[in-house]
Amino acid sequence: MSDDEREEKELDLSSPEVVTKYKSAADIVNKALQLVISECKPKAKVWELCEKGDAFIKEQTGNMYKSAKKKIEKGVAFPSCISVNNTVCHFSPLASDETVLEEGDVLKIDLGCHIDGFIAVVAHTHAIQDGPVTGRKADVIAAANTAAEVALRLVRPGKKNKDVTEAIQKVAAAYDCKIVEGVLSHQLKQFVIDGNKVVLSVSTPEVRVDDAEFEENEVYAVDIVASTGEGKPKLLDEKQTSIYKRAVDKNYHLKMKASRFIFSEISQNFPIMPFTARWLEEKRARLGLVECVNHDLLQPYPVLHEKSGDFVAHIKFTVLLMPNGSDRVTSHPLQELQPTKALDDPEIKAWLALGTKTKKKGGGKKKKAGKKGDKPEEAVESESTDITLNDAEAGTED
Repeated sequence: MSDDEREEKELDLSSPEVVTKYKSAADIVNKALQLVISECKPKAKVWELCEKGDAFIKEQTGNMYKSAKKKIEKGVAFPSCISVNNTVCHFSPLASDETVLEEGDVLKIDLGCHIDGFIAVVAHTHAIQDGPVTGRKADVIAAANTAAEVALRLVRPGKKNKDVTEAIQKVAAAYDCKIVEGVLSHQLKQFVIDGNKVVLSVSTPEVRVDDAEFEENEVYAVDIVASTGEGKPKLLDEKQTSIYKRAVDKNYHLKMKASRFIFSEISQNFPIMPFTARWLEEKRARLGLVECVNHDLLQPYPVLHEKSGDFVAHIKFTVLLMPNGSDRVTSHPLQELQPTKALDDPEIKAWLALGTKTKKKGGGKKKKAGKKGDKPEEAVESESTDITLNDAEAGTED
């Protein structure tokens, strides 16, 4: 085997080292999420909470692979975001922002970590309150969580991306909620957070994706966003955008000195992964980023909003499609939920009853001999026990 072939082979889950790096990144991101949730209290500043999440990831990854012969890139794969109530996503404000949390707020916490380019991401929804979450807040969180549980069981080798798109919309409708348009679940590859194989949240005439089939040894960031509103979010203020990613295939000779300085800093420090303008010198960044975005050198992650009064919930997880089944490596248990809707659709119940692990012939315990002529079957089992409807609605940990 040539060096090139060996390098190529090591890039997917057939390499134990790659699996270890994904799981190590996932462990860090799960702990970072726990840390941020523990700090989400009334009057806490959002930018400070985001900074704590990022600092934890940087500190933890900084302690890994110190003695490796070859330098291993590692750190934040997606900056920490805390999007409140009807804000859908990507709110990671600058240090000059005064936004604080309030009692009763519904928060979407979104963050990511990578080790050697192997990425683990997570998003979780948390309400700032004591006791069970009730009413429409509970409905939308249950919708997103149940849709995520169904997606976990459908993102598996042999299934198609459109199967997932149709299923998650049906789940949201059962809670009288909508899946938010424009959200994509991407395949993850080394140093690629937005791979070409995607699952569309809602199929519309304007947005279509190629049909694709999931395959063994792939990794996906499954991204579910639900809303009590219309599910058609809007950009209200471009100045709120603070997360960008370098568009590596674009070039342009920038005119402004501030733009050239900022772009040089970005190319040096954040050449591949998304970053937040909070990590740049603020005054210079404000000036320079505009020209970079206008000439497509940077891809912005806009802060989107539903209508005031709507609630939005976000669940995102990283799943490894291992030979023995799907391994969800990022998650956090939900608060107790008391939704207003009961889940009684037989198709949704059947999806939730599917296992996530596959025992192939020859693995595990020996089975009793079947009747003569019986074909051997794959035995499918859940990661622990199969999720119940109470688990899906009340947020019992997988």
